[in-house]
Amino acid sequence: MFMGEYQHTIDGKGRVIMPARFREGLGEKFIVTRGLDNCLFVYPLEEWEKLEKKLKALPFTKADARAFTRFFFSGAIECEADKQGRVLIPQNLRDHAKLQKEAVVIGVSNRVEIWSQEVWDKYSEEANLSFEEISEKIVDFDFDL
Repeated sequence: MFMGEYQHTIDGKGRVIMPARFREGLGEKFIVTRGLDNCLFVYPLEEWEKLEKKLKALPFTKADARAFTRFFFSGAIECEADKQGRVLIPQNLRDHAKLQKEAVVIGVSNRVEIWSQEVWDKYSEEANLSFEEISEKIVDFDFDL
């Protein structure tokens, strides 16, 4: 499981350091693709294969299913971290996520997300304002905290 938030700088070649805690869970090779909310999604190969099966099951006769599948797969690339833990993010993916200099790498259960620091700060601020309201709608804690 991936969790936590880490700030990193993107170097001049477009590389970002993948936190050591995440590298083990991602494995030697992993998939980076366009994510939602202007970030990048990073999946271990095993999780990517599960997701791929779900997307293949979508009805190709539905325009939304075709559009989402195209968007998701056309941006996907297999990556691996170098010995320093850096991952080269292709220019098209950096553009999608508005990555320039500062990045935030977060763990989100079965995937990692890479955000521009600026986009993450804005998203976090907006989400924080409605966090309690959202949690009341979608979270059903059936245990004592």
